Amino acid sequence: MEIFYSADIQDGILRLDAEEAGHCMRVLRHRPGDAVSVMDGRGNLYHGCILEGDSGGAAVRIDSIEKNWHSHPYHLTLAVCPTKNPDRYEWMAEKATEVGLDRLVPVIGERSERKFLGKEQRLQRVLLSAAKQSLKGAVPELAKAVSVKEFVAGCGPAGRQLRLIAYCSDEVQPRSSIMQELREFWGKVENPEIIVLIGPEGDFSPEEVRTAMEAGFIPVSLGESRLRTETAAVTAAEAVYLSLL
Repeated sequence: MEIFYSADIQDGILRLDAEEAGHCMRVLRHRPGDAVSVMDGRGNLYHGCILEGDSGGAAVRIDSIEKNWHSHPYHLTLAVCPTKNPDRYEWMAEKATEVGLDRLVPVIGERSERKFLGKEQRLQRVLLSAAKQSLKGAVPELAKAVSVKEFVAGCGPAGRQLRLIAYCSDEVQPRSSIMQELREFWGKVENPEIIVLIGPEGDFSPEEVRTAMEAGFIPVSLGESRLRTETAAVTAAEAVYLSLL
């Protein structure tokens, strides 16, 4: 299934920018009159017909809309420390989006070797491409980078949230299984928000874990294997996804 993207929607017409139109008209050789499907990145899939276009842009008439297309019954936020190799962070963002991700927050830990994210526009493109490839109507939000403590402080009241922090050590307190916490949480609220904190290669500091716990975060284990940051993030996203099956 070919999916294109546009956020330019007015008066029943979708307009594809040069990048999307080039793929549609030049690479895939679509012509005016062809039926196409276009997502808006906010959860809607539009079915319509190409009115006009070339590799520089295209206009699509909207014939029908599918709302909440291929959505999931939860809102997942992954707050993940930057990896030493930026390519690994992009890989994580891609795979987590394929599984089911709503918001990605780069967080800087006290033990982070990399203190900035960089290449945000490139990462935005990775998120969009992964959403299209995995047939998701919504593109995950990429938040601004903040410190771990700033992120925790900004979470506000717990409310409908399940807050988890993946922690490798028993230094603060014994950890529970992420699958156990997820399965016990399902059914308590409708359309819940799940937040998972993933630390850097050197793990969170004990002070960061205590700060998170004071804000309602539950320390959890992702299993016995020692995982890289990017692997841990994808494992957490998969745990949320698979715990509903």
